[in-house]
Amino acid sequence: MREIIAAFVTQFLVKGQFAVLLYFLAVNGWYLVLLVSSLLELRRHMLLIADESRHLLLSSTLSPTISILAPAYNEEATIETDGSKDRTVQVLIEKFDLVPVKTIYERNIQTKLVRSLYRSSTYPGLVVVDKENGGKADALNVGLSFARGELVCAMDADTLIEADGLQRMVRPFLYSTDVVATGGTIRVVNGSLVKHGRVQKTAVPSHLLAGIQVVEYLRAFLFGRLGWNRLGGNIIISGAFGLFQREAVLQAGGYLHDTVGEDMELVVRLKRLSYERGGPGKIAFVPDPVAWTEVPETTKVLGRQRDRWHRGLADVLWRHRRMLFNPRYGVTGLFVYPYYAFVELLAPVIEAVGLVSLVLGLALGVVDWNFAGLFYLTAYGLGTALTAFTLILEDLSFHRYNTFRDRALLFWWALLENMGYRQLTVYWRVRGLWRFLRGRKEWGTMERKGFRPVTAPS
Repeated sequence: MREIIAAFVTQFLVKGQFAVLLYFLAVNGWYLVLLVSSLLELRRHMLLIADESRHLLLSSTLSPTISILAPAYNEEATIETDGSKDRTVQVLIEKFDLVPVKTIYERNIQTKLVRSLYRSSTYPGLVVVDKENGGKADALNVGLSFARGELVCAMDADTLIEADGLQRMVRPFLYSTDVVATGGTIRVVNGSLVKHGRVQKTAVPSHLLAGIQVVEYLRAFLFGRLGWNRLGGNIIISGAFGLFQREAVLQAGGYLHDTVGEDMELVVRLKRLSYERGGPGKIAFVPDPVAWTEVPETTKVLGRQRDRWHRGLADVLWRHRRMLFNPRYGVTGLFVYPYYAFVELLAPVIEAVGLVSLVLGLALGVVDWNFAGLFYLTAYGLGTALTAFTLILEDLSFHRYNTFRDRALLFWWALLENMGYRQLTVYWRVRGLWRFLRGRKEWGTMERKGFRPVTAPS
């Protein structure tokens, strides 16, 4: 009996490792397609913007108006550098000379009660709504009711948008009538010099977790989303910085409350409804408008974030599962949705199974040590090469990190990413998937340090 069990375990481990190898080859083959696509798309984009006169376009009376929505909860550290906890509204009143006005508005979407409405006497375009806490989605839906712009920019309160970010973001709406939403690049502000709400000098952070996330964010946007842009398959716009057709969002019912992935869910719903009802449905990624955000610098907070992101992804894919391999939904149903389901969602599970079976296989003598070492070096080398290509794209195009120190640090963090950090993210994402299956929907606390005027390294 013992021999039978041993033989079964041996066969399971051998076949499991073979399946993981096939999955690894298939995923990296697709990454090669995305890599070529991102290169072609970036070249097209750089040629497009070389001689553009977007300032003249935006000064035209035909240009769309924009309202900015920034939900804030316990955000006084980033709303304005000031006092103690839970004084977000009071800080805004003091810093922007807010005065109360009548709270009469058209409730387009059912939301929690609005308590007070304020308008800035210094900046007349600034309106602050004080409402009962109903979560981020509820706050955004209230903002949609108060907004008057043809387009709405949804952003996080801890996000800094570059001075011409919206001008660049609106570009696809000016060139095409079938665009329903656009997203820009999110970059890590940790370590950079910030003054008066602007990034004065960029710098790669020397902190391990923050530094690796710089590399991670660059790869996600300049490789992933830029690559999908050319293939017509973007279904993610970061909740920290996105621009939407307001009327299309209202007709879709606004943001959902009972999900932690409300930003991705809205984009997928807009895409699905464009197939079902007709109308605009193009989701465009624009690489040059940049928003800067603070990233976690502790494993505790970062783990909560990645757990929540993966629960959100699982929830969105489950809600819109009818799209999977459904030709009615075109490229999205046949290629994009399957990619997010079988690569983005299941990759950490496959990787975790592969790591566990590899350790067991080595312990039982089923897997050859030389093969295991070669496989690891191949995976490590391909991952590092992909990141290095992304860093080259950044340096040849937007060139935000131009000192030797920054380039050396970027390369160093790229080398270290697969030595423990990646394995931690696998654990957090698997944990998030498990919590999704158990019905967990809590947001989790995201501590912020705030945008302090820290001097960047020279």
